Amino acid sequence: MEGRGGNVRGRFAPTPSGLLHLGNAGTALLAWLQVRSRGGEIVLRMEDLDQPRCKPEWAARTLDDMRWLGLDWDEGPDAGGPCGPYEQSKRGDRYAEALDKLERAGLLYRCYCSRADLLSVGNAPHGLQSEGPAYPGTCRKLSEGERMAREAEKTPSLRFAMPDRPVAFLDGMAGPMAYPAGAGGDFVVKRADGIVGYQLAVVVDDAAMGITDVLRGWDLLDSTPRQLLLAEALGEPAPRYAHAPLVLGPDGKRLAKRHGDIAVSALRESGVKPEAIVGLLGWLYGLLGKSEPVPASALISSFHTARIPRGSVQLPGDWLKQVRTMG
Repeated sequence: MEGRGGNVRGRFAPTPSGLLHLGNAGTALLAWLQVRSRGGEIVLRMEDLDQPRCKPEWAARTLDDMRWLGLDWDEGPDAGGPCGPYEQSKRGDRYAEALDKLERAGLLYRCYCSRADLLSVGNAPHGLQSEGPAYPGTCRKLSEGERMAREAEKTPSLRFAMPDRPVAFLDGMAGPMAYPAGAGGDFVVKRADGIVGYQLAVVVDDAAMGITDVLRGWDLLDSTPRQLLLAEALGEPAPRYAHAPLVLGPDGKRLAKRHGDIAVSALRESGVKPEAIVGLLGWLYGLLGKSEPVPASALISSFHTARIPRGSVQLPGDWLKQVRTMG
């Protein structure tokens, strides 16, 4: 599968609900290297659907931090391009069209269950990753009368009805993956407050923007079956997926946006050089023999996903000292 003009097209799609941290930066670096090493095009897309949590200043800071790291893009909120707008908050009409298509095909149903309802389901199987209990399909089984009664009480969300068949695909880093029928349960594609679900938005946008290759964090691996099924239901081609290891802190815990000393902007403001950050990440991901200052462009010629570890990578206890002392 190829993008416009036969090019490889990748993307980095940050959520501006906080500052870019080392883990985000690592994924962005790998996605950038994957595309640039193949002479492809990169799209930067802001996944800012959840407006109450996302802030314009964080989006602007993310763009600045990525440029500072030496990462560029061919299309995006600031660069323009033929597939805009590049902020999901401005793409509502496209999502509405997709929802209408899925609903007309009988693949969606209204759900009146709250999160509290789901958490109260005894012995419910767990959903994907840390979503909590998998949805048991309560509202999928409602009669028309039951549905009308609940409609009068509350605004429903919309769920995608998972087909009764397994999903298998080849991940560019994890290898062959297989999920049983209905893995994770039926999922929300439009919340009761009107916000479109991530799963739907990312599929619609990747298709509209001609994305051929997606390299993202390992935590999103289990989202892939849902996105493959949505793409199929919408009659759209799916990109090739590769899921990179997460960066853990010295304590072995996953990095978070609210953790101050791993925010790229905080490191930048403290005088750390971008080459030091790139060198540290390149070493963690097996692209360098040691942690040493290098520009991102220096890793392009030697990049290959086969060199990247298949498990999480962990910052050493003295990582901050390392990057501060690199000239």
